[in-house]
Amino acid sequence: MKALCWHGANDVRIGNVPDPTILNPRDAIIKITSTAICGSDLHILDGYIPSMKEGDILGHEFMGEVVELGSAVKNVKIGDRVVVPFTISCGGCFFCQRDLWSLCDNSNPNGWMAEAAMGHSPSGLFGYSHMFGGYAGGQAEYARVPFADVGLFKVPDGLSDDQVLFLTDIFPTGYMAAENCNIEPGDTVAVWGCGPVGQFAIKSAFMLGAERVIAIDRIPERLQMAKEQCGAEIINYEEIDAGEAVKEMTGGRGPDSCIDAVGMEAHGTGPMAMYDQVKQAVRLETDRPTALRQVILSCRKGGHVSLAGVYGGFLDKVPFGAAFNKGLTFKMGQTHMHRYIKPLMEAVQQGKIDPSFVITHKLPLDQAPHGYEIFRDKKENCIKVVLKP
Repeated sequence: MKALCWHGANDVRIGNVPDPTILNPRDAIIKITSTAICGSDLHILDGYIPSMKEGDILGHEFMGEVVELGSAVKNVKIGDRVVVPFTISCGGCFFCQRDLWSLCDNSNPNGWMAEAAMGHSPSGLFGYSHMFGGYAGGQAEYARVPFADVGLFKVPDGLSDDQVLFLTDIFPTGYMAAENCNIEPGDTVAVWGCGPVGQFAIKSAFMLGAERVIAIDRIPERLQMAKEQCGAEIINYEEIDAGEAVKEMTGGRGPDSCIDAVGMEAHGTGPMAMYDQVKQAVRLETDRPTALRQVILSCRKGGHVSLAGVYGGFLDKVPFGAAFNKGLTFKMGQTHMHRYIKPLMEAVQQGKIDPSFVITHKLPLDQAPHGYEIFRDKKENCIKVVLKP
């Protein structure tokens, strides 16, 4: 089959690789009908995710048609259209039983690697390094899905791929980011980063009862989408100081909640942004926490900070004293996907949201390297790329 394979930093190529096969009775094989490039895939492209190996198949946002089933999979049948959560979960461990699906104890066969770096291992992830299991991703023609008896969700009749594809990651990720804010009626929420996850965080904040959402970014087309498609008030941080602007827009108090939908490769302005660039270039710092610093300093006292952007390692000069003295509540982590897919699928069915609004580019799988380039470099007004095998 054809698949997009990693060959090193800034080097991804389409290649021919062996078709996936059933390895376990709980496996399924799906023929992929739609897949997408995620912002967190760019961290792999840029070389910031360790334990990648040449030839690894990328991609964790994918859906398709069931073509083969292991003997233990009874929840779907051959021919069903399904979406696949990007987190891989067993369904039976301590954490899965407590609805903490992205913390599964049994789905990462390389858990020792994650434990060495982080103390404990989260769940396995599709197409996201050997530290997270070494699973082949879904930017391919076919994919093996382990624990398919709990990790495949049937698509109801009448819904298109474009409407449900993002249930595999970015819609639930944005929704959990908003849910983590404990939003109350009348709240103001500020969202740093208007990429696809940020767009869904804005939509979700309004769905959960926020009165105002303020969106911060530097890319005009992203800010335009946040304003016109999502109803946010917008700030271009290259034109004005975002922290001061957010404070002024909330009467000096600050937003009730702040969402960091940027993560480890945040851009910024001023000396601190330059400091991060230099330290990261010489590997004295793994992540650039520009957005996180602003979130902490901008949030009102007693407010909520929600982190949806991926962080991978060590941060420098984070104003933790401010977080402590302001009494902030932090919530973060990979999305507990299995908790959200069904209710959000129903929201799509009921017409409460059409997730396809973020799509700006559709490309054949053969053009995936070009898709990565325009997504990373913000070319052609690109916000979200969908690939069609």
